Amino acid sequence: MTVSIAPAARVPPATTTVPDPLAPREDRALQRQAVIAILFVNNPEGIVVRHILLFACALFCTITGCMTTTRDRPNIIVILADDMGFSDISPYGGEIRTPSLDRLAAGGLRFTEFYNSARCCPTRASLLTGLYPHQTGVGHMTGDDGLPGYRGDLNEQSVTIAQTLKEAGYRTYMSGKWHVTGHLGYWTGDSTKTSTHNWPLQRGFDKFYGTIIGAGSFYDPVTLTEGNTPIEPDSGEY
Repeated sequence: MTVSIAPAARVPPATTTVPDPLAPREDRALQRQAVIAILFVNNPEGIVVRHILLFACALFCTITGCMTTTRDRPNIIVILADDMGFSDISPYGGEIRTPSLDRLAAGGLRFTEFYNSARCCPTRASLLTGLYPHQTGVGHMTGDDGLPGYRGDLNEQSVTIAQTLKEAGYRTYMSGKWHVTGHLGYWTGDSTKTSTHNWPLQRGFDKFYGTIIGAGSFYDPVTLTEGNTPIEPDSGEY
């Protein structure tokens, strides 16, 4: 999943009070003001790499009033890679050359602590909202187990980073896999699962190109979607 958010420039230092992450999130405005955004990497060997990344303390204070002009707002790019170890990329000591990521690291900030949730869906739910995955309704996978923390769908109490930034005047774009909803009725034929209310465009993104489901062939991706429209690859060599 790649999330790209614009405009541009540097952010002055800012501080804010981070609320108790276990407290109920009835107040959506509170979540907008101070969200702990968590970056995750799923380790292929199943090892949960446990470090915390707190970039929202400055970011969300900035969003909610510390900055006034478009010029002052930074470009924000968030990249989530599944099945990758902490040190697989060269900015973190990996043997694989990743020159584009090296340039991003050299021109930005390199964080040394982060959490992951060991699975695709809850990891994405936390990264998108800054909440623990059970608070978002995606505590396991995208099946509905009938319990509040395990509905397999982002709940209405969750506010995504895209929704928050959009309110602050940002343009928001996403490519890659979504994987935080079980509404795949267009492809499965289940007429009770055809809602797009939890697809990217309804959760704050201006544009989306990618897959709604969590896995599929690189050459013939299942649930390939542009915006809200399911599409097919242009050729067999996709």
